[in-house]
Amino acid sequence: MKNLKKLIVSVLMLSTLAVKAQKHPCLTLTQKGIKEIKAGLGKTPLYDKSFAAVKKEIDTEILKEIEVPIPKELAGGYSHEVHRKNYNIMEKAGMLYQITGDEKYAKYLKTILHKYADLYPTLGLHPAKNSYARGKLFWQCLNDANWLVSVSQAYDCVYDYLGKTDRVRIEKDLFIPFVNFLSIETPQFFNRIHNHSTWGCAGVGMIGLVINNDDFVKRALYGSSAKVAEGQHDNDGGLIQHAGQEKVGFLAQIDGLFSPDGLYSEGAYYHRYGAYPFLIFAASLENIRPELKIFQYRDSLLIKSVYSLLDQTTSKGEFFPLNDAQKGMSIYNSSLISAVDAAYHYGKKDPSLLSIAALQDEVVLDESGMSVAKNIKNKKPLPNKSIIYKDGIDGKGGALGIIRTKSDLNLVFKAGTHGMGHGHFDQMSYSFYNKGNEVVQDYGMARFVNIEQKAGGVYLPENNTFGKQTIAHNTLVINQKSQYAGNSDEADKFSPKLNDYNFSNPEVQYISSTDSNAYTGVNQRRTLLVVDSKDFKNPFVLDVFNINAVSENTYDLPLYFMGQLMSINTKVAIPNQMKKLGKSDGYQHIWKEGEAKANNGSTNLSWMGDGVFYTYLSATTESDSILLGRTGASDPNFNLRRDPMFIVRKKGAGLTTFASVLEAHGSYSPVTEKALNSYSDIQNVEVLISNKDYTIIKISTKEKGNWLTGISNQNEKKQHSVSVEGKEINWNGAFTLTKL
Repeated sequence: MKNLKKLIVSVLMLSTLAVKAQKHPCLTLTQKGIKEIKAGLGKTPLYDKSFAAVKKEIDTEILKEIEVPIPKELAGGYSHEVHRKNYNIMEKAGMLYQITGDEKYAKYLKTILHKYADLYPTLGLHPAKNSYARGKLFWQCLNDANWLVSVSQAYDCVYDYLGKTDRVRIEKDLFIPFVNFLSIETPQFFNRIHNHSTWGCAGVGMIGLVINNDDFVKRALYGSSAKVAEGQHDNDGGLIQHAGQEKVGFLAQIDGLFSPDGLYSEGAYYHRYGAYPFLIFAASLENIRPELKIFQYRDSLLIKSVYSLLDQTTSKGEFFPLNDAQKGMSIYNSSLISAVDAAYHYGKKDPSLLSIAALQDEVVLDESGMSVAKNIKNKKPLPNKSIIYKDGIDGKGGALGIIRTKSDLNLVFKAGTHGMGHGHFDQMSYSFYNKGNEVVQDYGMARFVNIEQKAGGVYLPENNTFGKQTIAHNTLVINQKSQYAGNSDEADKFSPKLNDYNFSNPEVQYISSTDSNAYTGVNQRRTLLVVDSKDFKNPFVLDVFNINAVSENTYDLPLYFMGQLMSINTKVAIPNQMKKLGKSDGYQHIWKEGEAKANNGSTNLSWMGDGVFYTYLSATTESDSILLGRTGASDPNFNLRRDPMFIVRKKGAGLTTFASVLEAHGSYSPVTEKALNSYSDIQNVEVLISNKDYTIIKISTKEKGNWLTGISNQNEKKQHSVSVEGKEINWNGAFTLTKL
């Protein structure tokens, strides 16, 4: 019944795509919008500021000689950067022409459009053979699609300025073959579920709307008829087409890439990148084909997705680097400025989005930007709360948990889907932030985007051999092998189960997840508590990892700590020569810097980062091992950062439990040279009971007494009673934190 309803909606959408006359501009700028923008000029400071900055930039650029070079280089190279700059200038020049009426912008666009119409018919595939889908203007079709999305908006703005002869020639020699190349000749790029294809669909659909080509719009919405070779992989290691994949096109992108909560499967970094084509094409459809009601599709999913993006940021506005992600990407990126403006204008005019626009201090020059600028005075704070985002296209693929505290601690727990070609083998991993600074990090990706020296900005080999591997993350590694044996296709079939979470008490927040698929014959359960309470001297994270396996295994639990190591409470043996931790699955990229026998009690590691002290206390026995390492081995081109890490290694069969506490404490000022509270208040972490029903952890502090944490490993909802250390502890639900 559900599929039938989708089919009916699809057919109804298709039937509405009748060719009709339209006036220009009609995409993101409309005639009505232009009137509103002109009326608001000089009266809306935020829009005026953005307008002035763009005008200054473009007035300088259009005085320069126009270059449309023969494509040669990869990303970061000369020809690549010139064409990339050109499409940005063209898009902005078109908007300036419509807003100001100044003919100099239209003349510039007419000239450069003809130059591209001269160049394009002469081009074969790009000479660089690094991509699964080589472009013509750029080394990959993705960038060609970027160009088309921007230039379609520019063409829309000067459509009526150009004579019929100009339009016929530009469309015949440039836009029509451009669209056919992307959608028909390169199906492995266009007909898939991936952020690349989102750009392709948007570009093809937007130019189709401008030139009133119904076939192009249908291709964009529903895919082209061209077939993709089954099982073909792209240069990122992702499948072009999964077995059984039938639906393609823009609507299939929305269906296949988002959970019902708006969580994007490839991660926030790629969501940020894909947000622009998703929303800009949707805005164009809303303006030209309002009967499609694209912003209401799947319960307003595109609008929801903007909120999910904003929630995946630190207090500095930087995205948590889940899956393939470049660190430092933030809400200040142009895609996010456009996304916030569109979500406000085409959504419910939510004043909390205006608070983000105020931080961005910039708007786009279309009517959504003016809408934001006119109402910016009504801004309200975006709620900054702990949240769960259900994952998977049906919401049944686990979840992403984000825990926030009043003192600006953030814990990010990944227990959702793998993430397709950009996914990492990092199920049930976590990262941790204090006031927006990394404390326990996720590595991100091994790539230097648009830096020519680093292989033209493409993904580096170490992204696959280290960045994606399980040992590169703060989660359990079994027998020095990655989850799902490093097989992305297999990993995409499964996800952890979110057991329970409770964020109702801001002082003690809890989340728990289980998995039985990442390693054959092994059941895993991870429980995390974030405690930021007056009952304790300092905030801390309690991490409990239970493993139940049929056979004996070696378990490694790594911690990637950010900062300078202060001390470790066991004697560390330093090797006389550099050795690698292993031969494969990412271990070959870690230098072994030290090894120690664990304590019979707690083994403690302390470090300082960003002027704050941290202590990690792990419950250990003398049979456990401690390893200190640093990334950068087997890395001849120095593609990896040299980051420190710490491993607790246990061996065992049946039930094995890791329990640890990470405490933030004190401060250090290099100006006053004073260290305050540089020692942890928590003295010891001990596992008192660990069985299939319960795990009981004792936390001993210097100033706040001794505490028991009781965790239910079975039925989280019922009443529990456990006798421990001569005391009966009783609780209802998943956990308790009780003072002895």
